[in-house]
Amino acid sequence: MEGLIFRSGTQALGPEELVGFFEGWPDPPSPETHLEILRNSWAVELAREQTTGRVVGFINAISDGVYSAYIPLLEILPSHRGKGIGQELVRRLLKRCKGFYMVDVCCDEDVVPFYRRFGMIEVKGMCQRSFDFQSGVGSGLKED
Repeated sequence: MEGLIFRSGTQALGPEELVGFFEGWPDPPSPETHLEILRNSWAVELAREQTTGRVVGFINAISDGVYSAYIPLLEILPSHRGKGIGQELVRRLLKRCKGFYMVDVCCDEDVVPFYRRFGMIEVKGMCQRSFDFQSGVGSGLKED
């Protein structure tokens, strides 16, 4: 991972730095929505190229800050995969979640072995997906 800098948070991060993620998604979030997702997260870890500052990977967590955290996104640019960046991002995020009762991630079957490396176990779960809102547009409405 030579030539990379790992940082926490979204300080001075702009949408222009979040281009190229969500490969293969039918309706991915725009860079502006991606930035909003990260800014509204409890924790964010970024991998950047040292020379250009370009963001090449990220992970985020949503949490109550006391008991539990959920990891919704871990993305590495296609050009930077297979170099251990994802492992380092997960390691850094799990360190920040140390002491929580639970840290959960929902993932496809082919990614299960990756998360097992960190001591995670498979569990049964349920979820709801509204693919009409995959881009993040139109979501975020909340009624009390």
